[in-house]
Amino acid sequence: MSAHTPSENPFDLSPAGLILCDGIQSRDTELAASARERLIALHGDERLAFEFAERNEVACILGHRHVSEAMRPGVDFALDLFGQAHEKVRQRMQSYMAELDAVAAELDRHDIPLVALKNSGIVRGIYPCAGCCPMGDIDVLVRRSDFRRAHDVLVALGFHFEFRSTLEKDDLDEAERTGGTEYRKQLASGETLWFELQWRAVSGRWIRPDQEPETDRLMARTVPVPGSAVRLLSPADNLLQVALHTAKHSYVRAPGFRLHTDVDRVVQATDVPWDAFVRSAKERQVATATYFSLLIPSLILGTPIPPDVLSELRPSPRKVSWMIGTLRRAGLLEPHAPKFGRWQYLRFTAELYDDPRPLLRGIWPDRATMEKQYGPANAWRLFGQRLGRLKDLAFRRNAT
Repeated sequence: MSAHTPSENPFDLSPAGLILCDGIQSRDTELAASARERLIALHGDERLAFEFAERNEVACILGHRHVSEAMRPGVDFALDLFGQAHEKVRQRMQSYMAELDAVAAELDRHDIPLVALKNSGIVRGIYPCAGCCPMGDIDVLVRRSDFRRAHDVLVALGFHFEFRSTLEKDDLDEAERTGGTEYRKQLASGETLWFELQWRAVSGRWIRPDQEPETDRLMARTVPVPGSAVRLLSPADNLLQVALHTAKHSYVRAPGFRLHTDVDRVVQATDVPWDAFVRSAKERQVATATYFSLLIPSLILGTPIPPDVLSELRPSPRKVSWMIGTLRRAGLLEPHAPKFGRWQYLRFTAELYDDPRPLLRGIWPDRATMEKQYGPANAWRLFGQRLGRLKDLAFRRNAT
């Protein structure tokens, strides 16, 4: 039986979904430890339970206690599917972190500070178990003034400049203008590592440049990771960054469900200065998007978000009701399943804005904003860029 009650289940999660929530939260280790066995008992079959957890990208987290028990002195038993998933992720993350440390050390020799973002930062400097931190790539931040030199260092270290998406051109000038590049490297283990180098900490087609934190200011507030040249965003900046990243994925789109562990882990493991956090969210007009990134893990994972913080960020009752209803229908689980129709997605994204006026500026930016992102242009070229952006906003998004 899950520790949740129906009154604590506003998203109508299934019994199996509630057990997953118990298994990935950070506040109660014993509750998390029991989730794997309860999920298997509910399904009546280990493989069915594993496949359900794996579709939601959290099987490795549920396998943590099983691996811990298997590693105790005098214990000798084979790992089950959950434990095997945990060890596979742990080994992959350890190889990823070795690469991250090597890159950071080399950049440091060139006086280029590197900040690990999102799950990369969480596994490197916040959460104690790499096997519970699945991720598909490494995301890092450098100052824009260091971007080209950082690119040269990565190439010298054997990273191949290449975008995963066929919609992106492997054009360094264009990549620098829009905020970042991607690199591929084949590791000794046979794994392919994708490495994202960014000078924009938070970017997205719906996020205006004036809403983004200034990278140089973020870098000035970063904190070191002991034993590494890697740095992390300050607790307030880190939480805002992962909150906006969760919102960028509409809270439910892949990787969806497990993204809520990012907020949970940052809140549980760091001392967030809540006044500064709320002030930053409001100044950047991202209070609504941030509110739901905090509300959801507080409801499904028991993340200790101060009530006055939620109250300060909360949008209108109409918007809260509409968003929760929409997320309930889309489903917090099964992140790779279709979630929204095209126009529903546009409506959902529009509702994340604190004020409709910035929404219009996001859809049809002024000349200064366009030139900052796309470079100087005459009137006709500017008009064409705006039309291309409008098409991009409407049709080019992550799979839904």
